Amino acid sequence: MTNRKIKKIIAGRQTSDGAGVKLLRTLGQSAAVRLDPFLMLDEFSSENADDYSAGFPSHPHRGFETVTYMLDGHMLHEDHMGNQGNLRAGDVQWMTAARGIIHSEMPQQKEGRMRGFQLWVNLPAAEKMKPAQYRDISASVMPWHQLSSGASIKLIAGTIDIDGHTYEGAAPTVSTEPLYVDISIPADSGAIIPVTLGHNAFVYVFEGGISIGGEPVPQHSAAVLSDGASVSLHSGEQGGRLLLIAGKPIGEPIAQYGPFVMNTQAEIDQALRDYRDGTLAR
Repeated sequence: MTNRKIKKIIAGRQTSDGAGVKLLRTLGQSAAVRLDPFLMLDEFSSENADDYSAGFPSHPHRGFETVTYMLDGHMLHEDHMGNQGNLRAGDVQWMTAARGIIHSEMPQQKEGRMRGFQLWVNLPAAEKMKPAQYRDISASVMPWHQLSSGASIKLIAGTIDIDGHTYEGAAPTVSTEPLYVDISIPADSGAIIPVTLGHNAFVYVFEGGISIGGEPVPQHSAAVLSDGASVSLHSGEQGGRLLLIAGKPIGEPIAQYGPFVMNTQAEIDQALRDYRDGTLAR
């Protein structure tokens, strides 16, 4: 089994989005910092309500999917289709903007810790103008599984065959075949996680210390991985926790303007006209 190695480290960069929510962004810092089919990964984490209370008021999307994974706190999603979703600790929101969606994501707390991630997953051209969809995935259907190595995994999307068991994520099956797994590794331990050959993959370390092939991955950084059938993870004295995310590359040109991700500038111009004319989300 060929283990993947680190190709590049992307340190989290402080930024803000929405109405001023403070974030750390790795993928998506610029057009050059993407990993097909993944466009962006943001981590939000603060106990200071001033960093998140303004939230993400009503805004549009077209041409891709957003995956929001909440670790701590309470966020409310509302969209033009009439969906309402309460996102609490351990829950996931999977939103396929496709042709167009207009939604808001607003904190439902005035104090305490708000922590989680938002991942943007591109859609192939053939799916960019399909009807929008929205799904809430409760933490109760994404249990933690302990591996023989002592590590634990929470599988959000994809399938993993390990220790003689097949684990399946609760998220919908989509054409980019994403693998999205939260991995917790105790002190001075390890785990070998299979990853589909040919799929692009990266890890994001958000607690403790993790190394891959003897090379440490700094906290709040994404490590883009080489190809291979698995990734071998090792923790330090404090243990570690990370996201492992992989997917099938699309291999198509990308044109992006803020919340619109299409294949050509002409399609971006059309999205802007549709939003201006009130037809983006019809």
